[in-house]
Amino acid sequence: MEPGRGARALPGTEEAAGAAQGKGRVNFPFPYTPYSIQEDFMTKLYDVLEAGKVGIFESPTGTGKSLSLICGALSWLRDFEEKKKREEARLLADEHNGQDKQQQPTSCSAEASNCQGSAGELDWITEFMQKKEEQAMVDRLKEEQIRRKKREDRLEKIRHNVQLKYASKRKRLEDDETQRLLQLSKEILSTELGSDVLEQLDHEEEELILAEYESDEEKKVGLGLDEDDDDDLEEEHVTKIYYCSRTHSQLAQFVHEVQKSPFGEEIRLVSLGSRQNLCVNEEVRHLGAVQLINDRCVEMQKNKHGKKSEGEESEGKKRRVSRAVCPFYSYEQMQFLRDEVLVKVKDIEQLVALGKETKACPYYGSRYAIPAAQLVVLPYQMLLHESTRCASGIKLKDQVVIIDEAHNLIDTITCIYSAEVRGSQLCCAHSQLLQYMERYRKRLKAKNLMYIKQILYLLERFVSILGGNVNQNPNAQSISQAGTELKSINDFLFQSQIDNINLFKVQRYCEKSLISRKLFGFVERYGANSVVKTNKEKQKMAGLQNFLLTLHQGPDKEAAIQCHPVEAEDGQPKMASPLMQIEGFLSALTNANQDGRVILNRQGTVAQSSLKFLLLNPAVHFAKVLKECRAAIIAGGTMQPVSDFQEQLLSCAIGADRVVEFSCGHVIPPDNILPIILCSGPSNQQLEFTYQKRDLPQMMDELGRILGNLCNVVPGGVVCFFPSYEYEKQVYTHWERTGLLTRLVTKKKIFQEPKRANQVEQVLAEYAKCIKRCSQEGGHVTGALLFSVVGGKMSEGINFSDDLGRCVVMVGMPYPNIKSPELQEKMAYLDKTMPRTAGQPPSKMLIENLCMKAVNQSIGRAIRHRKDFASILLVDHRYARPSVFNKLPQWIKERTEIKPTFGLAFAALRKFHHEKKSCYGSEAS
Repeated sequence: MEPGRGARALPGTEEAAGAAQGKGRVNFPFPYTPYSIQEDFMTKLYDVLEAGKVGIFESPTGTGKSLSLICGALSWLRDFEEKKKREEARLLADEHNGQDKQQQPTSCSAEASNCQGSAGELDWITEFMQKKEEQAMVDRLKEEQIRRKKREDRLEKIRHNVQLKYASKRKRLEDDETQRLLQLSKEILSTELGSDVLEQLDHEEEELILAEYESDEEKKVGLGLDEDDDDDLEEEHVTKIYYCSRTHSQLAQFVHEVQKSPFGEEIRLVSLGSRQNLCVNEEVRHLGAVQLINDRCVEMQKNKHGKKSEGEESEGKKRRVSRAVCPFYSYEQMQFLRDEVLVKVKDIEQLVALGKETKACPYYGSRYAIPAAQLVVLPYQMLLHESTRCASGIKLKDQVVIIDEAHNLIDTITCIYSAEVRGSQLCCAHSQLLQYMERYRKRLKAKNLMYIKQILYLLERFVSILGGNVNQNPNAQSISQAGTELKSINDFLFQSQIDNINLFKVQRYCEKSLISRKLFGFVERYGANSVVKTNKEKQKMAGLQNFLLTLHQGPDKEAAIQCHPVEAEDGQPKMASPLMQIEGFLSALTNANQDGRVILNRQGTVAQSSLKFLLLNPAVHFAKVLKECRAAIIAGGTMQPVSDFQEQLLSCAIGADRVVEFSCGHVIPPDNILPIILCSGPSNQQLEFTYQKRDLPQMMDELGRILGNLCNVVPGGVVCFFPSYEYEKQVYTHWERTGLLTRLVTKKKIFQEPKRANQVEQVLAEYAKCIKRCSQEGGHVTGALLFSVVGGKMSEGINFSDDLGRCVVMVGMPYPNIKSPELQEKMAYLDKTMPRTAGQPPSKMLIENLCMKAVNQSIGRAIRHRKDFASILLVDHRYARPSVFNKLPQWIKERTEIKPTFGLAFAALRKFHHEKKSCYGSEAS
């Protein structure tokens, strides 16, 4: 393995190699003197990677988790590469010494050979086989050295040879000029051959027709290909670290941390993303929906590499077929982009800018860089979804995987492999596909027709099981028996009468034929008014438009099904072809029967009803990741309670002895945080916000009195989390009616978390501005009070640092809705498959863990750096129960005080904030 980029090694190689060999501590290069908890984090991380284990790491926000991950993991990679180099050198030296000995045979060896009998022959065979294996290893090492030397020389040349970059840029400019002249020539010719141009435009419709389809089995038989043939052509993957997180902004932040780290100049890093984030072809980008972008991109690659069909060749003289190709898909330019990426660390935005500059596709260019990269940064979806992982060229065999922000990992995997389709989508897809088949029936090959008919039958049966008829308007069809029904996959297939259809083949056909993309183009072309040349064609198209219109509109002529791209509330375009979403549902039905359930949700009309696949066992998909990789790190700011990860993700894949847990404290001084469990209110009312008691007027009044007292002693901002939007609205209305809200407003201006995502930033900005103004001006109003919701927009990813969150209040315990059919099925599944823990059924543990995960995420919004301080108030006596208390994060739990009366709690809060105001002065105000 190469020690670094080019011929240079990663930082601290020599010193670290010695430290790793001896019993001393490993040398971790760091941009500043690390905190002791960071050193502990890196040491434990190094040990887990070295031992090939799975680590669950918890490091609170503000403790430098990203830098600890970077420096700890890359230090291990540096030492691993050094050890491998030394082992290579030893083997090659042994081989060289062996050759010298062979050139100087001794008489002793000849005499020894004469003395050997039949037993000696067996030893000779064993020795021969051993030498053969050693020679094969030496030959492989020599090949690796040659490849590595070539790569190092190439990257070093690119790094230092400005003239080479200039030559490449000049070539691109020449290519642009050639393309411009070619286009000019075509335009001149088109003015002389106007009739041909019209004919060519008409034949753009050829792109909507499905190409002849062959299954993979038929291709292998016809061409005599083996599955492993392509592997010989691929570049070998060096040992690397795959780092993934939830959002592109988090990944960009991580890349910036790498750039600032001691490894920033040496590490070969590549950032991966979706086509939606990396595509630089404006004609494709404007499609908006990620599935449309994916399908259009794949289709363009097929057009570039595919041969003309027999029909096109035979009729070539009669017509011109338009086959669009992507101008950015240039192998030479993508190779150049790959090398530029490996030479210097770049984030997604810099990668896109480079792609535009070099006229090379960043999506494919970055994938070409994966084999030689040492650190690959990518979003959750690309790593956790198996087919996406394979399509992206990601190979986890013997590699290291780091999953950051992993507190919601179980939910993420469940969502990735779950799918839902509405009755309106099923009917719309059926009508579109039926009309497509009728229009092109004579042009489609037999196998295409067979699969289209199978898909139509599946859609018909899906609508039927919801209680509707696919040939009628879904909005006009009422459901006689509304309700929710859960079925196993096999029961659903049998009841739908589709158990005789091979869903694996249908899924493969949809993927390879790009039928949803063709269908989208068909609806895009003929769904609206269009000019058609012949009267006969006009009649056909009028019939199609009328048929689609009858399905789109109910008796009151209001649009019911949206089959064209429309802007969603968040500004993102919705999927144009419902078949795209239905493909996801078909794929979900190929899961093992015991790993999921199908939920039939019948509501009002067929259009409002839906079919949903719910994944019950995320471990079966995560196990594939764990079994391939060398070691895995699951990290986050708040990972408690970790029992969920053990039981729902790891237990079926690895033994308990391979799992290591690590939780570090916070960098803040112990007296900078005051967590309190409050058991009763100012009027000695016991605080218990259960579903049965929280609606009582006296309970809501008591909560109001608590906040009123808090606002008198807490400076700056107070963030109060409610269990739901409904309860927050109910309490707010009650306080308005009783006049309590008026009293609160005299001390803090009140803000409410909006339900719409696009309004969150505005509310936060006004909240922050109010706190800053109150701090500067003084007066009776000392800051702001923000009403938020657990699980809402502000309970994750928002930083209430410093004055924005001097006190966080958690009202009650936000247990999930146990009446939810999905949750009930999950609970039943766990009770059936998991053992009891401490006498408790797994279902009860699940409910408690879901609650405490939400609590820990919300209260973790405050305290974001070393000098920050805040109080945390858990308003419910149930938090004092040991089973609940022990699920708080370690750094909060060890400082938490349980106060049976409000007087004791209020005195502690007043003292805490008075001392902090004296200590930090203006910083605390």
